[in-house]
Amino acid sequence: MKNENPLKILIVGCGQVGRNLAEQLVEQGNNVTVIDTVAYLVNDISASCDCIGIVGNGATHEVQQEAGIKDTDLLIAVTGSDELNILCCLVAKRESNCHTIARVKNPDYSKDTEYLQNALGIGMVINPQYASACEMARILRFPSAMKIDTFADGKVELVKFRLPEGSPLVDMSVKDVVMKLKCDVLICTVERGDEAHIANGNFVFKGKDIISLVASPKNAEKFFTKIGYKTNAVKDVIIAGGGDTGTYLCEMLRKDGIDVKIIEKKEAVCDGLCAEFPDVTVIHGNAGDKETLLEEGIDNSGAFVALTNLDEENILISLFAKNIGCKKVITKINRFDFDDVIKHLDLDSIIYPKNITSDLIVRYIRAMKNTIGSNIETLYNVIKGKVEASEYIVKENSPITAGPLMTLQFKENVLVAAIIRDNKVIIPRGSDAISAGDRVVIVSGAMDLHDISDVLR
Repeated sequence: MKNENPLKILIVGCGQVGRNLAEQLVEQGNNVTVIDTVAYLVNDISASCDCIGIVGNGATHEVQQEAGIKDTDLLIAVTGSDELNILCCLVAKRESNCHTIARVKNPDYSKDTEYLQNALGIGMVINPQYASACEMARILRFPSAMKIDTFADGKVELVKFRLPEGSPLVDMSVKDVVMKLKCDVLICTVERGDEAHIANGNFVFKGKDIISLVASPKNAEKFFTKIGYKTNAVKDVIIAGGGDTGTYLCEMLRKDGIDVKIIEKKEAVCDGLCAEFPDVTVIHGNAGDKETLLEEGIDNSGAFVALTNLDEENILISLFAKNIGCKKVITKINRFDFDDVIKHLDLDSIIYPKNITSDLIVRYIRAMKNTIGSNIETLYNVIKGKVEASEYIVKENSPITAGPLMTLQFKENVLVAAIIRDNKVIIPRGSDAISAGDRVVIVSGAMDLHDISDVLR
């Protein structure tokens, strides 16, 4: 992929997140070096991604020098050790003026995020469990959604949902939906099996399609009400697993007034949860046992969240919850190498903490390039590797302000999904025009956009 401003990036840690990052960043035209103490992991990634690989301890001055830290733009530390990740960043900052990113999973360190960034100069500190809990909480506030991403400080939402077989939208075209429902939303993408489409007006919906739309929160709620979807937050949630993610999620849901019940097999963890959340029901039991789930009322629960440490268990108990009629199910899956298989299962919302981590890092990197001429503000994968949504602030004299949208020559598979002007959300039509200072959300199958002007031919 063409990249006029390639960055030199060091990735320390060749686990799943490191591999995923290397693949994305090389594909975007950056110069990537991966570092790990495990030789076969380094060799595998460097061969498959066509990047440089170094075997060694990425926290040492010697190895970082070998990797060329002096002229590096960004170091990303995603080893399995929080302490090692922080040390990698400190050594890099000592030797170079590069940006640094550390994955930090321990909640104790997460409380020191501001200190790590301000006092120690780490550019970004990512806690995958906290980020995952935030995404789950957003979904539970709007249970019809499979996934919700936000732009412009929450003024615009990109909502992904699955179309039931009996939905009134089945056999309707995109333009029919807009005309008949009279809702100010923009339908962006449709996933059908392994196919991904950026929807045009003539696209006809089928049952089980996965649809993404862009709207203000208020207009999204109106749309879902008109098609008979539940739009109110769930009232009660059962969480299977009381680890860090479950703890973060519990805290967020309690603040929203949602009743929470946690099932946890480790007695010591139960004791800690009871002490921290005296108003939460904590059950000492095995969430992988269906009798336990039935005893705790999973069939009548507003939502069920599977957060055990085993992907297989999370998938099975989620399918069981769906089968007995639980209204909303969220499933945490750590490995994403079987996502092509998992997406065909009858699961509601799937959360991949490692994907969230790599997406946040890629978003940070694209924002870094603001100083190099790009003005991207926010970035989300709508359909991984196929379609992305990005937010830009339009600068003076940008070619995209040359006239109404209908007069501009856009590249194929590009949608102007929303314009935010004076804190108002505009779902654009052909006669609308973009002005300097607007925030604009673009949905695109062209994965090499670095500036909003790149959407034009």
